[in-house]
Amino acid sequence: MIICRYRRPLSEIEAITEAHRAYLRTLQERGILVASGPLDPRFGGLWLVRVQGENPLAELDALRDGDPFCQHGLANYELLPWKVMQGKEGLDKL
Repeated sequence: MIICRYRRPLSEIEAITEAHRAYLRTLQERGILVASGPLDPRFGGLWLVRVQGENPLAELDALRDGDPFCQHGLANYELLPWKVMQGKEGLDKL
């Protein structure tokens, strides 16, 4: 799970939002992104992602580093490896 918190005014975020969403679409097409969207109120967003390697933090780092918000210094990220125990079957269907 990746929690993204904006560091800059929303006007600066909106200028890069389409590039950010295009990046997320590529992750979805590759089967990495399960779901994403802005938080309400809009101070950031959340991504639910699949990482399957031996080093999930390195994979999460790479996903963050590819995001245009990160590349433009617009957001801070909280990277949370998550071992699903209950409901895994439902997530695996997504």
